[in-house]
Amino acid sequence: MSEAVETEIIVRSGTFQLAGAAEGEALVFSQSLSFWGGIDAETGDIIDHSHPGLGKNVAGKILIMPSGRGSSSSSSVLAEAIRRGTAPTAILLERPDPILAVGAIVAEFLYGISMPLVVCEIGGIASGERIAIDVGGAVGAIVRKVKK
Repeated sequence: MSEAVETEIIVRSGTFQLAGAAEGEALVFSQSLSFWGGIDAETGDIIDHSHPGLGKNVAGKILIMPSGRGSSSSSSVLAEAIRRGTAPTAILLERPDPILAVGAIVAEFLYGISMPLVVCEIGGIASGERIAIDVGGAVGAIVRKVKK
């Protein structure tokens, strides 16, 4: 007999900067991260020595933070990480970030690989929790904690 999976909606609506569905383990930071000089696109490791996530890996995670942090070159680093398979599965932000949006859109256009980028309330999500993102029709993004 299989165990039922329960879900709890933690964000009833969000806005997609790039639509899509994803599921993965949350990696939550209260401090923003720049992909330019902050992430190694070859490995997905955080390499910014001033960031509290130094040494952690974003690959396959749902990266959650207030916003991106600077440098227009972050879009090219994100696109390259998406191409290599070392990028987050999705990114949740409290504030829109056009630079990260450009990177995700370019990767989808050039490589056919989609990485959802959602703007929503990020409070109440902790690192290690399993998160699912779905397209919610008229309401935009639906973000849920997935419990087993």
